[in-house]
Amino acid sequence: MTSTASGGCLCGDIRFEASGEPLWICHCHCNSCRRNTASPMTTWIGFSPVQVRFSDDRRSFYGSSPGVRRGFCARCGTPVSYQTERHPDQLHLYVASLDNPEDFPPRYHVYYSRKIEWLHADEQLPRHLGSDD
Repeated sequence: MTSTASGGCLCGDIRFEASGEPLWICHCHCNSCRRNTASPMTTWIGFSPVQVRFSDDRRSFYGSSPGVRRGFCARCGTPVSYQTERHPDQLHLYVASLDNPEDFPPRYHVYYSRKIEWLHADEQLPRHLGSDD
């Protein structure tokens, strides 16, 4: 099944479209993602960079740690994307920034060992202590 995911930032300056099946969809509980979004967890959808097209790409970038680039809207501040040298074949987008997030349910958790204790979300999904285990 082929799908299309479209979305963008809060003010509308940044719009994107991703075509084809996502590589993965997951909840991340790492400290960096929590602090970047000021939320108890972040839900990501991963695509190959060639699957994603930004219309009039106006992303600004922030190097949050070595080898990591976080894309955001300079006008409204919405976080939009994440790329890491560890996985150059992947572009991570925020499920919450999609026009139809309900069509892309998460499949598992990463950094589950760092989950905030009071948070209860999709407890039935597989749990990984880090990102690569």
